[in-house]
Amino acid sequence: MALSLGFLMDPLESVRVDHDTTFSLMLEAQRRGHDVYYFEQGWLRFNGRCSEARMRRVKVRREVGHHFDVLSEDVRPLSKLDVLFLRKDPPVDADYLHATQLVELCPDRSPIFINNPSGIRDANEKLFTLNFPDLMPETRVTRELSVVLEFAAKNPQGTILKPIDGFGGKGILFLAPGDRNARSMVELLTQGGKEPILAQAYVPESRLGDKRIILVDGDPVGAVLRVPSDADHRGNMAAGGTPMKAEITERDLLICKRLKPSLQEKGLTLVGIDVLGDYLTEVNVTSPTGLVEASHLDGVSCEARVLDVAERMHGAR
Repeated sequence: MALSLGFLMDPLESVRVDHDTTFSLMLEAQRRGHDVYYFEQGWLRFNGRCSEARMRRVKVRREVGHHFDVLSEDVRPLSKLDVLFLRKDPPVDADYLHATQLVELCPDRSPIFINNPSGIRDANEKLFTLNFPDLMPETRVTRELSVVLEFAAKNPQGTILKPIDGFGGKGILFLAPGDRNARSMVELLTQGGKEPILAQAYVPESRLGDKRIILVDGDPVGAVLRVPSDADHRGNMAAGGTPMKAEITERDLLICKRLKPSLQEKGLTLVGIDVLGDYLTEVNVTSPTGLVEASHLDGVSCEARVLDVAERMHGAR
């Protein structure tokens, strides 16, 4: 049975066809005979009764420079979609949060959401992890300079500083013990004490790579190790990290098992968690990446597992 699958995402013209997770999901949906619709956040609106959007039905192909054709374009209520993938990249700003509220305004028939809008709002990718402190490196969240400096003084290996709403490795700083830039770094990230940040004990194993594990309905389906360059402490592929094959360890499976009930309760079907050594550092729920690399390196199809779950959820409805 052909389904109508929508993708709320960034401009399709700008995707990297060899890397983009959303594009890979679209290809798999098309391979299965489903109708693929795409629209951007700015095309979403409310018509007085329900939410609708200007949508493009597209045909996609993994061909750089000619990766999609527009088959039709019209305004459609979201209730006409069977499944809606919320894949708009961060930042999670006011416009983003408003979009997660608008897509829920379908009183007659809501699509199945991947991921659930309320779950996305609840699960900040840095702060949600704090629900599992025993799985994490020692962590503080504060905007106070003195608290960060006191915490950093207790970490002989160094301290990682992160903006709470950062993404793609942007704004992540390594604070070495005794660094004379410490005050300036904290003042910069906190905007002079106005914004809280996350401070985390440095995990030396991060030099070996930052492991992204893809979870579908709470279960691990693939992984990729993102290895930082010699000139950077960040393994994010957006920051120049190199993807390499990764083993899912017993510790990784334990972390996934602990997270699964909370993820399922919040309707977070497609998630990418980040693990450094034995420690969970982030739970990515907005538009987690790494599916293409994990599928290639592990010889699996993570995107097929996602579509399997989407079809099963539709069938159950």
